[in-house]
Amino acid sequence: MASASKEPLADSLNGNELTANSLATDSAAADSRTADSPTKDGRAKMTPPREMPAPTAVSGSVRVEIFDQVYNLRGSDADYIVKLAEYVDGKMRAVSQQTATVDSVRLAVLAALNIADEYHLLKRRLDAPTPDARQRASKLASALDEVLEDTRRTG
Repeated sequence: MASASKEPLADSLNGNELTANSLATDSAAADSRTADSPTKDGRAKMTPPREMPAPTAVSGSVRVEIFDQVYNLRGSDADYIVKLAEYVDGKMRAVSQQTATVDSVRLAVLAALNIADEYHLLKRRLDAPTPDARQRASKLASALDEVLEDTRRTG
């Protein structure tokens, strides 16, 4: 998966800088958002994710839908933005199926916590060397010590 640039972009709604993967929302998104529609049992209406449209050539923005809300986002990689939006939408839908809340803000926070948990578990796994890597590093260190010792004796 391609990574988005880390430089912050200005939020076009209020001029604040965004730090999350250099995404910014266009002001048109504020007008095009739709409200959650609860079903008879009080849960949020579940609709399958829709295919995300391609970025517009004029503005460089891409229109995405996350949990039935439309956002126009700008960034350096439109395909990556679409994949991120699809992932967040899927997480929010999974959380909404497991909880009784219809509050989209609460669902977004729970989805964000799930994503943060995934991130930190993967980060911990990547930061901790595997037993094979530790064993190999130990063997390489021993071999290096032997070579350096031989060099000192002959040199």
